[in-house]
Amino acid sequence: MNRIASLAAGLALAAGLTGMAQAQDIVRGGDPKSAIASVVTVPAGYDTIYVSGMTPPVVDATATGVAKFGDTKTQTIGVIKRLQDALKTQGADLKDVVMMRVLLVGDPAKEGKMDFAGMMEGYKMYFGTAEQPNKPSRITSQVSALVADGMLVEIEVQAARKK
Repeated sequence: MNRIASLAAGLALAAGLTGMAQAQDIVRGGDPKSAIASVVTVPAGYDTIYVSGMTPPVVDATATGVAKFGDTKTQTIGVIKRLQDALKTQGADLKDVVMMRVLLVGDPAKEGKMDFAGMMEGYKMYFGTAEQPNKPSRITSQVSALVADGMLVEIEVQAARKK
């Protein structure tokens, strides 16, 4: 009788551990109308992917300054596409982004103020859409300069995907 009870207890324990090992979903919280998640919880069972800061691609090699890379919206779109390409090398995509850090240089056309609205126009094309509803938590800061004259946008992300 003890042997049957021990076997039953062992099976119950194994079933419980199997259930615990299954990855839960990522939880994104905050105001549903907001463009970002105010909090993101990544449970056990996910790999974390860190993507270094990406800067914009050149859109006009004959130009100098901002014209070489485009306005803030154009640069944001270019950077997000680069981030997407980097994530794909790791089997992930923009839907897996859980944290984003955006650095914006003051736009000379806007009296040296960051073009937050332009960044948001580009950002909203990829996050919180009908096709890709997931939104990361995010910080956006103005910095004095990036690595090349005319660059206005640099973005780094962390993503999480089920193991």
